[in-house]
Amino acid sequence: MSLVKRFYLSLFFGKRFYRLLAAIVSLFVISYGLPVAFQIAQLLLVIFIGGCIMDWLLLFLNPKAVTIKRETPERLSNGDDNQLQLIATNDYPFPVLLLVIDELPEQLQVRDFQIRGLLQPGEEKTFPYSIRPKERGEYVFGNIQAYLKSPFGLIVRRKTFYSKQEIKVFPSFLRLRQFEFLAHITDPGNLGFKQVRKTGHSLEFEQIREYVAGDDIRSINWKATGRTGGQLMINNYADEKSQQVYCMIDKGRVMKMPFEGLTLLDYAVHATLILSGVALSRQDKAGLIIFAEKGAEFIPANRRAIQMNSILNALYKLETRFLESDYAFLHTLIKTRISQRSLLILFTNFESLNSLGRQLPYFRSISKKHLLLVVFFENTSLRALAGGDASHIEGLYEKVIAEKFILEKKLIVKELHRYGIHALLTAPEKLTVDVVNKYLQIKARREI
Repeated sequence: MSLVKRFYLSLFFGKRFYRLLAAIVSLFVISYGLPVAFQIAQLLLVIFIGGCIMDWLLLFLNPKAVTIKRETPERLSNGDDNQLQLIATNDYPFPVLLLVIDELPEQLQVRDFQIRGLLQPGEEKTFPYSIRPKERGEYVFGNIQAYLKSPFGLIVRRKTFYSKQEIKVFPSFLRLRQFEFLAHITDPGNLGFKQVRKTGHSLEFEQIREYVAGDDIRSINWKATGRTGGQLMINNYADEKSQQVYCMIDKGRVMKMPFEGLTLLDYAVHATLILSGVALSRQDKAGLIIFAEKGAEFIPANRRAIQMNSILNALYKLETRFLESDYAFLHTLIKTRISQRSLLILFTNFESLNSLGRQLPYFRSISKKHLLLVVFFENTSLRALAGGDASHIEGLYEKVIAEKFILEKKLIVKELHRYGIHALLTAPEKLTVDVVNKYLQIKARREI
């Protein structure tokens, strides 16, 4: 069976084979009216068969062949371009035309992936490519199928490389270091972060420095000023550290809404991962709460070295439920498990004041002890519809309804602010930047 598999099931014919065969057959047909062409056709047929045998011997009987291996990262980042590569080595003593088909994971829904190349004798060549996962979880890569042709181009040999490989796709960790860096730079420019003037006083004294325009005059140190002969000096206070920051993710049905290939839950997961990394880099304690219609996953706030791995593993296989989440259980969990005043950032979605009204009593109770930030999403499709022109009566109705839903979202923000609850209404693609900005703003204003 192994010989059959090697010499028969792996045997294919190239385009050149069929073209030459068609030309010889045509010559045989012509020979009915032109007898001299019959001998030429016979000669060409013999040469053709000999060439096929020679090509077959070169590809199949040579102990050396082509080897291909896939190199992948240990884990993939969801929603980002991940770089992979195939490394091919030609051990034939002649150039090889190569067609490689890598069996990509079914979640990518790619059915036409192939790489073509030419390998010289003894050459090792790298073929890089990238994939962009849009789901978290386990991705299984299949085998690598290689189709080899010699310079004759008549026979094609298929060679299978058994390279089944399972790789986990985690939330977008590739952006994590970028955001940690941007959160510390003093002039972020157009990168999305806003400069926020610090207000209030921290209890953590850092140093005495020279006064510059914009500093709080209440921090002037008059004794140090007197010793400098007129140069104003101020007390500089460091941001308070070791404050608790909890990201709370609602994985109910409201987070199932898709946007550009990802669900709202995916955007919340990305923002949670990056915000937790930024909080830890600023010496705060990051924690996580994931809740649905019953039960919740709770990771206590901490800034230990393995905290990010704990958060990452909790977010790795997070899936949306199709039931309404239990905010009463969330309220009880916060009341019993979080004793220190903390910043609680809730990722959820509300489409109407009525849906907010059912949960508002819990929010008001939570906000009495903690600083609560409710993050929910704009419907960008409705915004585009409301901003368009209505050319007919049906379009006018759609425009008015879209504007009504947009207004409803703004009223939700206003209602939350009325009870002293922070609210952030943002588009899914801007979620991470806006949430990090809001965290930095809260830290600068020392509201926790």
